[in-house]
Amino acid sequence: MNPIPIYCRNNRQEVLCAPGTTLAQLAQQLRLNPEVPFLSAFADHKLKDLAFEIYKPYEVEFIDLSHLDGMRTYIRSLSFLLQKAVHDLYPQKKMILDYSVSNGLYGILDSAHPVACSHQEIEAITKRMRELVGQKIPFIRTRKPIQEAIKIFKSIGKDQKALLLETRQSFYASVYYLDGYPDCYFGPLAPDTGCLEVFGLVPYHQGFLLQYPGPEDFGRIQPRISQEKVFEVFKEHSNWCQVIGAKNIGSINERIQNDEAANMIMVSEALHERKYAQMADELCKRRDQLKLVLIAGPSSSGKTTTSKRLGLHARVVGLKPVIIELDNYFVDREKTPKDAKGDYDYEALEALDLDFLNEQLLALFRGEEIESPTFDFVQGKRLFKGDRIRLGPKELLILEGIHGLNPRLTEAIDNAHKYKVYASALTSQSLDENNRVFTTDNRMLRRIVRDAQFRGTNAESTILRWPSIRRGEYKHIFPFQEQADIMFNSALLYELSVLRYFVEPLLRRIPPSSPAYPEAYRLLKFLHYIEYMPPKYFIHIPPVSVLREFIGNSGLF
Repeated sequence: MNPIPIYCRNNRQEVLCAPGTTLAQLAQQLRLNPEVPFLSAFADHKLKDLAFEIYKPYEVEFIDLSHLDGMRTYIRSLSFLLQKAVHDLYPQKKMILDYSVSNGLYGILDSAHPVACSHQEIEAITKRMRELVGQKIPFIRTRKPIQEAIKIFKSIGKDQKALLLETRQSFYASVYYLDGYPDCYFGPLAPDTGCLEVFGLVPYHQGFLLQYPGPEDFGRIQPRISQEKVFEVFKEHSNWCQVIGAKNIGSINERIQNDEAANMIMVSEALHERKYAQMADELCKRRDQLKLVLIAGPSSSGKTTTSKRLGLHARVVGLKPVIIELDNYFVDREKTPKDAKGDYDYEALEALDLDFLNEQLLALFRGEEIESPTFDFVQGKRLFKGDRIRLGPKELLILEGIHGLNPRLTEAIDNAHKYKVYASALTSQSLDENNRVFTTDNRMLRRIVRDAQFRGTNAESTILRWPSIRRGEYKHIFPFQEQADIMFNSALLYELSVLRYFVEPLLRRIPPSSPAYPEAYRLLKFLHYIEYMPPKYFIHIPPVSVLREFIGNSGLF
């Protein structure tokens, strides 16, 4: 067979390689010397492990921890390493990775009678993991008929993994092996355990926290941060999903296939209804002191629906909410600060006229009437159209925006008069025992659908803008989330099945040549494990549901 031409984006060179050459061998042939090991690679914008064999021309890009998909590869591989160490030491126990918190993955050792992980167990697991790293054992990918894969995972007690494969519409499944131990991951793994030198395992609540390096410093684990309130929200949602038998995607798929979707929708929405009522009751208890409700959260967390539904429930308990949109307090465009690239930074706190906002808030709380502004996004100007507001004795101001929890936003207002709500889609569902659903993926899918439905923005543009949005969240939102008085989890256990119906056609329109294609391809692979929600069930989604903010037909807008 003739040599195959390959173009490498890392050094912008084209080389010829023999048919059957692996990506790892190609990297050696190209004499690429990364500061940290390559973990995986893109071949024509599709992520592959380095054992992938070349039989046709490709454009190739090798990636390490500095790339988000390299980081995902590292975390997947590290999870498998942990799973193998637990199996070696405690074969009677199941290791479950539940959710991401405090710059790590929270996990537990489950057994017939679950108890908290001991320091001795964690030390022993850590020691075994380091032994496996030192042995540089390869991760080996195989392709099995789906029934054979199901039988493999049932034999080792991986019931969630088996159920996911049983509800998946596929003939084959990828099964990875580490020193003879099987597992299933939904993306490439590192070449071998020797790539996983940087990790930590520390006690955390009833379980442990698996720590890994960050994109800024590959040589050390990310510092642990305090996220106790976020953890409690995850824990509450996880326990609730466990109680109703919907902790993993396989069980959700099974319910849809068994014609139980309507009940699942109604139970999910009933939980939200209960949470709104609890928040309204808290507002009522503090009605003599409260003047301002601040609602903040990251992109596509459902802040607008949360503010309106909380307003409805506040009316039920005798309060009269007045909602003000923070976006109307932008400074004129020419005064907007710019980011490092010279583009307008609309997510910076300084993009808002803080002095004017606080001046109007103080006037309202003194019982004065104000003329509220409207921001014209086309002209980039603040306008006044005669909209006047005065707060009555029982009226409560609700202010919604990404900076709601930042103390500088409303620093002229005494904290005793504020009630701070953090809203986000903090899903604690997982694909199986050790493959979680990323909260950020849930929100990105919501945003892709909403932007296409209501903002005339295609999926390609939304995906390309998402990294910038995430940077803004880490800078302006997440540092203040623990200051909230209450956290509202806007995740709905059935929503991914609905979002798949809307988002899959949008993702398929992104061409392979687009820089957004790798992320679209990854999302499509993830969605492949989720059962479609048949449209006949959409009638059961209430008009006030947070999901309506994204898929349409909301009764609140």
